[in-house]
Amino acid sequence: MKIEKVNENQIRCTLTREDLADRQLKLSELAYGSEKAKELFRDMIQQADYEFGFEVNDIPLMVEAIPLSSDSIILVITKVEYPEELDTRFSKFSEPNEEYLNEYEAESEMEEIQQGADDILDLFRKIQQERERIAKAEEQQVADEKTIDSASVEEIKDLIKMFEMNKLEEAERLAHMIVGVYDGENDLYKDEKKNRFYLLLHKSSHTPVEFNKVCNMISEYARQKNYSSAVGAFLNEHGTCILKGNAVQVLSSL
Repeated sequence: MKIEKVNENQIRCTLTREDLADRQLKLSELAYGSEKAKELFRDMIQQADYEFGFEVNDIPLMVEAIPLSSDSIILVITKVEYPEELDTRFSKFSEPNEEYLNEYEAESEMEEIQQGADDILDLFRKIQQERERIAKAEEQQVADEKTIDSASVEEIKDLIKMFEMNKLEEAERLAHMIVGVYDGENDLYKDEKKNRFYLLLHKSSHTPVEFNKVCNMISEYARQKNYSSAVGAFLNEHGTCILKGNAVQVLSSL
C-alpha cells in the first residue's frame, strides 16, 4: 500500500492485488463500505496522518476509486469543504474502466475458486487418509484379538498342570483323593536321575473352575511345577512313562 500527499486536502493511495488479498477484500466491498473496507480506510488515514500530518478529525471526506489495471487501484481521498454536497454513502466512485475492473474481479474470483477447490480436495484427502489409518488400525486390532482369543482357547483346551512327588505311594494317595471329581486325561512319569514322580493332568472336558478346584486339592499334597511343551518333550525322551492317559483311574483302583 503506497500513500502520497497531493496537497493539504488530498492524498492518493495505491492498492495492489496483493494488498487487497492480504485483507481478504474485493473491489465490490470498497464500493459499499464493508467492515473490512472501513478498517482499510482507517489504516490509510492513520498512516497519512503519521507520514504527512494529514489530519481529518471530524472533517468529511470524499473517496474516489480509480482502477488502473487488473493489478492495482487508486483511492483519492479529499477533505470536503461543503459536506452537504456529499453522497450519503461511505464512498463515491468515479466511473471505472470496466474492462480492467471486470478482468480484475474475474481473475480474483477464479483464484478464490481455485484456492477453495484446492482446500476442499486437500481436506478430503486428509479425511480419506485418516479413515484408511483408522480402518487399518481396527483391522489390526481385530486380528490381534483373534490371535489372542485363539491362543487363549488353545491354551485352555490343552491346559496341563504338572505335580512332583517323591514316592509312588504319594501318587496313589492323590489318585484316591481326586478320582471322584476328576476323569480327564492324565499321565504318570518318573525321572530316574532325580528319583521323582510327575503327574500330568489335562483339563480335558472339565470346566476351568472344576479343573482349578482339582489342582488346588493336589497342591496340598504335591509340588506344582511349571509345565510347557518343552518339559513334556523332555519327559517323553528322558523320563519313564509309567501310566499313560488314565494314571489316576488306575492308581485309584489299587
